[in-house]
Amino acid sequence: MDAFTAGILQRIRNTEQDLRRAQESDDYFLAEVELAELDDLRRLAAEHGVDVAGRLPAAS
Repeated sequence: MDAFTAGILQRIRNTEQDLRRAQESDDYFLAEVELAELDDLRRLAAEHGVDVAGRLPAAS
């Protein structure tokens, strides 16, 4: 796995965790921010051929 792939996957994992924490604390604004960041990271990964679905556990 190259550095870009490892980095983007780690950023996605971190953002998913941050999103869950925001949702659990009922911080709707932060949840929207994290969701937008997650969408951007997934789009970036797809544009560079990184299969996010096959490498990350399913989001809960």
